[in-house]
Amino acid sequence: MKEIPIWEKSNLTLEEAAAYSGIGISKMREITNENRCNFVLWVGNKRLIKRRLFDQYVEQTSSL
Repeated sequence: MKEIPIWEKSNLTLEEAAAYSGIGISKMREITNENRCNFVLWVGNKRLIKRRLFDQYVEQTSSL
């Protein structure tokens, strides 16, 4: 089975999002726990990061 590169995936796990962005997993959890977080997708207890919306969020944010 061929592995898909992170930059081509539409949804990322916390670990993938942390590696992709350079933001730590603990900080990713903190950000995605907020109710107004629009780039998190909950699948049961598992959270996935919507990569395109996350990219927009990072571009618009000046500090985390």
